[in-house]
Amino acid sequence: MNPRKLSIQDYPSSIAPVRGTLLFVHGAYVNSTCWEFFFVPFFQQRGYRCFTVDLSGHGASEGRERIDEFGIDDYVDDLKLAIGVAGGTVTVVAHSMGCRVLERFLERSEVEAAIFMAPIPTTGTAGSAVQLIQRYPAFLKVIDDAVNRRVSRETGEVMTRVYFSPDVTPEETFKYLPMIGPESHRAVLEMAVPEVRWSVRRRQPPALVVGGTEDAVFPVSMLHFFASTWRAKMHRVEGAGHMLMLDPRWESIAEQMLVWLAALTESPRQTA
Repeated sequence: MNPRKLSIQDYPSSIAPVRGTLLFVHGAYVNSTCWEFFFVPFFQQRGYRCFTVDLSGHGASEGRERIDEFGIDDYVDDLKLAIGVAGGTVTVVAHSMGCRVLERFLERSEVEAAIFMAPIPTTGTAGSAVQLIQRYPAFLKVIDDAVNRRVSRETGEVMTRVYFSPDVTPEETFKYLPMIGPESHRAVLEMAVPEVRWSVRRRQPPALVVGGTEDAVFPVSMLHFFASTWRAKMHRVEGAGHMLMLDPRWESIAEQMLVWLAALTESPRQTA
């Protein structure tokens, strides 16, 4: 791997003693800003030191002009570097594409614990993508418009229906559109297929899987299969969409995560 400059942000806890370290990994077409609206302040205020990383070609990290060169393995290298910067024992909180990155990372490394939010189905994205386009035929045009800063009423409406819950308005969605950016075609193709690389030696940390019942990207019906592969506790959020960290129910989601994290300190660490 060629050395790359990554944007890794450190958000110290606002209280002492520090309860733990969280590293947040974003999904496709966005950057680490998605965590800064609600989740980072929430966990800072409850004693967690938080880190975010912009994967290569995203946000403030270098490589945007050649983003199509990056694949999931490159993002895994990014995650490894970010964990090294965070240091010590780290719980990784990953969303969507970030979950696939975390899964691949766990083939050869380990983390203290893993929280998978709206993960890519075990079967890959191809099936859900076909269903999504059948349901929202304008989606491919709209995501291209959003990436290229061509914002219209249609952009807001379709992005809201696809990524957010039914009670979010297009006007509310507009404030999040600046964090939308291009995604690697190589990574998109890799996510389309099942992750068949799993090893019997894969690390099996304590895991929590979270999904919204109104997720139009990855149906909540697929969540059980993903959770089963990780022997994870599963939490379905009624009424929530795909962008769980920005959903109107974000605080309830964060509270559930907080309860689960606290319980880890009261029970023995799981092993594979």
